[in-house]
Amino acid sequence: MTPGPSTTTASSFSPTDATRDGRSTRWADHREARRAELVRVARKVVHHGGPDVSMEEIAAAAGTSKSIVYRYFHDKGGLQLAVAKDVVVEIQEALEGALNSHATPREALRAMVGVYLEMIESSPNVYFFVTREGSLEPSSPLGHFLEAVTDLVAAPFARALTEAGSPADPANRVMADTWGAGAVGFVRGAGERWLRNRDEPGALDREALTAQVAAWLWAGPVGILARGRTPTGADGAPATTTADHPAPPAAAENGTTASTTHAPAPGQES
Repeated sequence: MTPGPSTTTASSFSPTDATRDGRSTRWADHREARRAELVRVARKVVHHGGPDVSMEEIAAAAGTSKSIVYRYFHDKGGLQLAVAKDVVVEIQEALEGALNSHATPREALRAMVGVYLEMIESSPNVYFFVTREGSLEPSSPLGHFLEAVTDLVAAPFARALTEAGSPADPANRVMADTWGAGAVGFVRGAGERWLRNRDEPGALDREALTAQVAAWLWAGPVGILARGRTPTGADGAPATTTADHPAPPAAAENGTTASTTHAPAPGQES
């Protein structure tokens, strides 16, 4: 009896595809692990050597060649973006912790300013490595960094608007995002100037700068909200509020010095 043609294809039983898939998965895992290791090495080299270190120096520290590094990142901009994404994850986690661990928007804002300054102080070289490029496109290291941080910094202002009686509508969300972008720019500018001049005579320490920057940021939106709903005095003039005259930066809300939420150094470069 002549057997009929088989309806089962050879590929149904062939181990070739499964083997190939397994190899591809292992190769992808290896490539991702190697890429993460190169980012870690780059951060360490930049931390110690400064933001102008060359790709040759990074490759040498990783025990490989520059051409191999380029296989993973294409160019130095690609490596900067990878490091930026790594740093942003850590800063986001620290800022979210500060945001969620304080009862009032004002306390959260101050804590977030303190965390930001503490983290950039822990490794100024890595910070400048990922932020000094001028492009603000989300695909650039600086653009990615600022976009991620702005979303978090806008949160206390959005919360303050809601607590002041403003509806949680798209218009107020836009207002909060706009303020968050301006606040990030302000904190970034103040922080970078401080990083470059903190050893000069009379320079503020980090705690004092945190208090001052937070007070300046908070007086603006809160002052506007307060003046918009403050009853007039007996002479018809707007009554004075604490928002119009914020407390000195060294004083906390209850007359004591507020502590800054301490964040881990980015990557714990050593």
